[in-house]
This record gives sequence, structure tokens and C-alpha cells, in this order.
Amino acid sequence: MIGLIFGDTSFPTKILKKIKKKRLKYLIIDLSKSKKFKKDKRSYSFSIGQFGKIINILKHNNCKKVLFAGKVSKPNFSKLKLDLKGIYYIPRIIKASKLGDAAILKEIIKILNQQKIKTVSSISFNPELSLKKGNYSKIKPNKEDKKDIIIAITTLNKLGNYNFSQGTVVRNKKVISIEGKSGTEKMLKECKSKKFRNNGVLVKFPKKKQDLRVDLPTVGLKTLKQCKIAGLKGIVLKNKQNVFLDKSKCINFANKNKMFITVKWKKYLY
Repeated sequence: MIGLIFGDTSFPTKILKKIKKKRLKYLIIDLSKSKKFKKDKRSYSFSIGQFGKIINILKHNNCKKVLFAGKVSKPNFSKLKLDLKGIYYIPRIIKASKLGDAAILKEIIKILNQQKIKTVSSISFNPELSLKKGNYSKIKPNKEDKKDIIIAITTLNKLGNYNFSQGTVVRNKKVISIEGKSGTEKMLKECKSKKFRNNGVLVKFPKKKQDLRVDLPTVGLKTLKQCKIAGLKGIVLKNKQNVFLDKSKCINFANKNKMFITVKWKKYLY
């Protein structure tokens, strides 16, 4: 029995589809805002503060392993439903929330680990959703693109250990933007340029202190379209440390719009 702790985005849906195909035993802890899994008979909807109920459900069903997928946003703590264990653990969650959404997940993992419930990688059942090293589009980065990529990767490498940034945009050897707490979408909107078209790169790598079992940088067709609107030429990810949704649609979109999709490895530099 695997416990699936799901938030928002389409990633959890793809995991669930694969688990059902393999006919594996599962239960869902639905933490999504829209309660998108409520129709599933094996789904349980809770607030992030109901740790007692969550842990009891997992243990009652002999779930010794859990998988996290999807976005779990910072809750409104003043309106949060709490049980007794929630009251006990909530100060830790509030403290973690100040470091961002990913820190909340990390703290929940620690709490579950104390209950002898192990967390496995979010791509355990869907390794095909993580791209390996290589170029996935017809267009490849040219010399100028490679200079932008080196600057972007170097910028991310220089960020502090507790920085929450997964991405940066570089255009014409200049850092245009570094991802903030608001995420990639807002950063790309701020990078929109009327002057430049098909110029610049988005690099998305895991954060330095990131737990690679959860919160891997996620890219999909929406990201590619946002990059196109921002006037960027391509996306660079890190080997096997990404979640890449809608692969064929993304590649087709990149080829049609003369963009590149590249995955780096080892030293991550050219």
C-alpha cells in the first residue's frame, strides 16, 4: 500500500494513472485546494493541520511509504482546521512556511519519518516523466545561447543554501530575473520583451538544499508557451532532476517555434 499525498497541478493525475495501470494498492491524502480527487473511493480529504487523522489513516491501512506530488500552497493558518496532533506540530509548519512552500513539504516529511513512514521519490512510478541528458528539439543552443546558459547556471550555483529559487532567465549575457517566491510564471511575465524575440534562456535546476524526492523543477507545455511570450529561445534542465509534463506536445511546440529544450549533466557547463 502506497500513500499518495497529492496537491494541485496535473502531475498527481499522471502518477495515479500509472499506479492504477499497475494495479497497485493505494490511498490518497488529498491536500489540493479544489479537492480534485474527491470522486476516488480511496481518497481522503484533509487540511494540512489534521496530522492526527492523516497519520491514523496511513497506519490503519498499513502505509509504510508515501509519495508527494503536486503543489501544496501555504495555508491560511488562522483558518486552518487542527486536530490534537495538528496543534502539536503546527508551530513547526508555520516556521517552515517562512522559507516557502517547499519547506512545508520538507517539514511534513520529517514528521512522517518520526512516525516510521518513509517518503519515496515523486517519480518512483513515472521515471519517464524525467528527462535525461541531451537535446530534445531540432534547434540546439548556439554559441551565444551557451554563454547565456553558463551565466544562468553560475548564477543559480552562487545562490545561498536556503534560497528558494529554482530558475533564472538570462538574455544577451545579462541576468534578467531570478525566480522569487511567486514562482516561474510570474518571473517569465516580468521578462517579457517587445524588443527581443527568440532570444534568451530559462534555466530550471533544483535548489541547493532541495529534497529531490519532492518539489523537483516542473516544466510543461504551459511553461514553453510562457517562454515564447517572454521572447525566450529555450529551456535548460538538469539530468534526471526534473518533472517534464506533456513531452511530445512540448517538443512539437519547441520545434514549431524554433526553440530548444536541453538537459545538462555532471558539471552542467559546456
